[in-house]
Order: sequence, then structure tokens, then C-alpha cells
Amino acid sequence: MITTQQELARRLREARESAGLRQEDVARHLDLSRPSVAQMELGNRAVTGLELSTLARLYGRDIRDFLSSEFHPEDTVLALFRATPEIAGQDVALEAIRDCILLSRELANLESLLGLDRSQVGAPSYSIPAPRNRWQAIEQGHRVAAEERRRLGLGSRALRDAAELLEEQGIRTAMQDLPDEVSGLTLMERGLSLSIVINRRHHHLRRRFSWIHEYAHVLLDRAQRGTISVSSRRDDLAEVRANAFAASFLMPEEAVRSFLADLGKGSPGRERAEVFDEEGTVPAEWRSEPGAQAVRLYEVVLLAHHFQASRTAALYRLHNLRILSRSQLDALLEEEKADRGRRIERLLGLPDLHHTEARDEFRLRFIGLALEACRQEKITGGKLRELGRMVGLADSDLDELIEDAGLGEEDHEPLLPAGL
Repeated sequence: MITTQQELARRLREARESAGLRQEDVARHLDLSRPSVAQMELGNRAVTGLELSTLARLYGRDIRDFLSSEFHPEDTVLALFRATPEIAGQDVALEAIRDCILLSRELANLESLLGLDRSQVGAPSYSIPAPRNRWQAIEQGHRVAAEERRRLGLGSRALRDAAELLEEQGIRTAMQDLPDEVSGLTLMERGLSLSIVINRRHHHLRRRFSWIHEYAHVLLDRAQRGTISVSSRRDDLAEVRANAFAASFLMPEEAVRSFLADLGKGSPGRERAEVFDEEGTVPAEWRSEPGAQAVRLYEVVLLAHHFQASRTAALYRLHNLRILSRSQLDALLEEEKADRGRRIERLLGLPDLHHTEARDEFRLRFIGLALEACRQEKITGGKLRELGRMVGLADSDLDELIEDAGLGEEDHEPLLPAGL
């Protein structure tokens, strides 16, 4: 652990530069003058514990980075995200990403304090060349999805819980309120393990797709420190590949065709066969009734519900599998736009997926870990309140939880090293 004010000053300056911030930016966040920040980085002004905590969050770092025996200024995934054109200059988006990084670190810290080992990552890294065009990106996504399903022993069955699958592979999962154009991000920063954060505001089915989309980045883009999925970048080859992976992984071709076959759909409209003996052949031909093989919207509703996918995603999957022609796809999309799919879903009595409850799954787990850490006296009551605020838990509600859980009122704040 460092002890000199000069060394801390150097690290603060390097962290700021790595994060792409000016002293004026830092001064605004600390509510100080720019000369005060300059004096801080020269080692002529002491840094308080509160200021150091604020700076760590601003730079997207763990506060322990500044106090450890070694310091790596380039090890900040925030710098990577700041370089994303769609994010650069957007304070709201950057603030949300900082929250994601901080939340992932706090989750990692809670798990470490409670002895939950995440050192073993089961997810492999597929070493394949970067795609040169969209077709190759789609082909790679489909192929790796099939290989990963085989590795996991999923066969062709529908995936039930996407986040649970990622957790089983040693990947931390979290949900955070993000700008609507950001569906999720993947953190592969040193010392943070593998973490995926998705947009809590999005619909449950879109979040499900995002989990697997980000999983593709873990499998295929491990060399990067982090990735961010922004709607305006959907044409990027890495995003095309990840989308193809997610569609194929969630709705594997064999399973989709089998499901439709059980509904009497998906077979060729005409089939021919010839029976051969030594004297010659006897031909036979079968034709389905006109229009009998056409997939209807109610069947798309059933298919989407079975695979827990959106009806639009199911429609495009059927089109890409050449089960729907372009004209059939367009016609069904018009029916879906008219809200017929939702009405069919209601008339069929398909159960509600409880989107609001699903949205709070991570929040409940995070608070549960924090409460247990407090009960074991691994963190203080003050830290527990700080963690609760991170996931939108009001202090009054947390006070009731603390009382009901019998955690007591002791609140000893952790100390920073002397001089900080």
C-alpha cells in the first residue's frame, strides 16, 4: 500500500489522462477550482477520503487501485467507452456507464467478502478471425452458437433462464438503468472477472436477447477490455455476429423446425419419391392442400412464447431459415404492427411473463448479498446504505429491512490510510 502524497498525486494525474478528462472536468465534479485540482495532482494539496472516492468513480476505477503497490493507468474500461463516438460527449450516458462499472465492482467485492469464488470461468474464448463482411459475420455467429450449445449440452431444447446460464459460466450479471440506445455492455477488465450489465429499462424479452448477445462478445471478443452495444452500431460486424449468435442460440434451427412440424407446418408443399426394384421404378407424389404449409400469426405467437422470444424476433428467425418468404414476413409484420399478436396471445391464455418482477431479480440478489455481508460484519451499516442507494432502495425501506433482519444499529465507517 502506498503512503506518499506525491505517489498518489501522480496516480491521480495518470488516471485522469487515461480517462480522457481535463482538470476542468474534474474540478466541476469535485466542486473545486481548476488550480486546486492542479495542486492536488502536483502533490501540494492533500486528498480527502471523500474526494478520492469521487475521483475513483469519475475515472471508472476501484479506489483500491490508487492505494495498491502497483498502478496501471491504462487499465480502465471507461477510457474504451469514452472513445465510442456514440458515447463521447454524452455526460448522461457516461454517468450511466460509470454506474455500471461501479456496480460490477461492488458486486465482485460482496461476493469476495462472502467467499463466493468466481475465479473459474467456464466460458471459452473462440479464436476465429474477425469477419470481413456481414455474410461471414452471420455465418460465424450461427456456427459458434451451435458449437456452444453442444458444449453446454443444451441439445435443441429452449433455454429457460439466460442470466442463470451466464452465472453458471462464471460471468457476473447485473442490470442497470441505461440510456435507451444502449442495450448492454460487457466488462472484461483485469481484476473484475467477466461481467455483463444489461439495460434494466428494456422489456424482459429484449433483456433476454441482450444477455445472449453480450455472451457472444465474451466468447468472441475476449481480447478487448470491454464492449458496449449501442443501437446505432448494429451494422458493425462484431454486432452483426453477436446478433446472429443470439438469434441462433435462443432459437436453434433444429428446434424451430421441430416445433413447426408438431404444428403440421414447415414441410415442403410437394414431395416426390420413387420405389425401385430390379425391373424399374414406381413414382409417387404428395401435395399438401393449398396454403396448408403457410405459417400463420397464431403459430408465430406460440413459437415465440415457447422460445421466450419477441414475436418480431421469431418472425425474422423464420425468414432467415427460409421458412417465410420476404412477402410473407412483411405481411405478418403488418399484422403484428396492428397488435394482432398481442391479442392472440391474450385469447390463447398464454401466461404473463411478469416483466416487472423479472426486472427486479438482480436488485433483490444484490441487496440480499449486501444484507448478508452486513450481518457477517464484513461491511458497515453505512456501506449497506450506500449499496442500497446504488440499486434504488430508499434509506427508509433499508432501515426497515435492517430492523426486520435484526442487523442492529452499529455503523462504523471504514477508514482510509492516514493523510488521505
